Amino acid sequence: MTGALEELGHEPLVRELCDAMTVLEIVGEAAVVTEISQRIASVAKSSGSVLITGETGTGKELVARAIHYSSPRSRFPFVCINCGSFKDELLEDMLFGHERGAFTGAHASRRGLLAEAEHGTLLLDEIDTLSPRAQASLLRVLQERRFRSIGSNYEQVADVRIVAATNAPLQRFTETEAFRRDLYYRLCVFSLHLPALRERKTDIPLLSRHFLSKHAPAGARPELSSAAYEALMRYDWPGNVRELENAILRGIFLCNSGVIAPEHLDLPFCADGGDAPELGPLRLMKQEVVRAFERDYLRRLMLAHSGNITAAARTAGKERRELGKLLKRYSILPNAGGGK
Repeated sequence: MTGALEELGHEPLVRELCDAMTVLEIVGEAAVVTEISQRIASVAKSSGSVLITGETGTGKELVARAIHYSSPRSRFPFVCINCGSFKDELLEDMLFGHERGAFTGAHASRRGLLAEAEHGTLLLDEIDTLSPRAQASLLRVLQERRFRSIGSNYEQVADVRIVAATNAPLQRFTETEAFRRDLYYRLCVFSLHLPALRERKTDIPLLSRHFLSKHAPAGARPELSSAAYEALMRYDWPGNVRELENAILRGIFLCNSGVIAPEHLDLPFCADGGDAPELGPLRLMKQEVVRAFERDYLRRLMLAHSGNITAAARTAGKERRELGKLLKRYSILPNAGGGK
């Protein structure tokens, strides 16, 4: 198949397809992972919309790519957009494109992502963040399979498979009318729920070895100590597989020998199960515990909201600026959900 694409002059697409076929292995032996893999194979045969749910870091985009590259649309583009990153006007421009002169600054026409993904797949990540106006626009695309560029008098056919992803309880949002019920049912012709890593801890050793192989420098692959494995198994993994990968990556480059110890993983407070600190004055000990709790809480908070400070502040019951000061105090990078 890739040879035919090369002859047609689609070299970038060939590289993307080959890369995807290499990395889209869903690692795990737990029964739920096997069930998901089988479900992906079945869903890929159809062009119906798919709704993928699961906590942050569970691999929703990976599953969306697996569906695309297992489907008859695999030789066409896979395009992804994070719906929470754009305001209404810009989101519509990104999705539908615009004609020259459609608005101030539109000096040339631009194709939208629906056109870019023609015959392929469009992943709408964080679908729960869509405003009512954007939800109405998307519903029309799903109902009529047509869209119109901003400033255009002509409709275009939307020959694209829509895959939506969210870590929010979208069905519950329909009950409070925060999300349109008709759009919800249009999106979940097929649905896939990805389990949290804490629900399949038996896969942690296998995933850890996979990430060691993936990230270790050639000829210098370290090993995890038994204590490190124990720390990985005890930890609750609010950031799921993505957080595990980050921990293994830290371990590879922070260990000075061929063995990764618990401290090299830099997991949050008490995750390594180490000895308790020596006793000191109650006031100082209390301050240390509070600081450790706050840092752990903030890291989990930012991981849960994928670095979105506004959403994290809402959950924490803090003003955005106040939360920003706390993150700075603990040297936590919002986009990484971890320390420097």
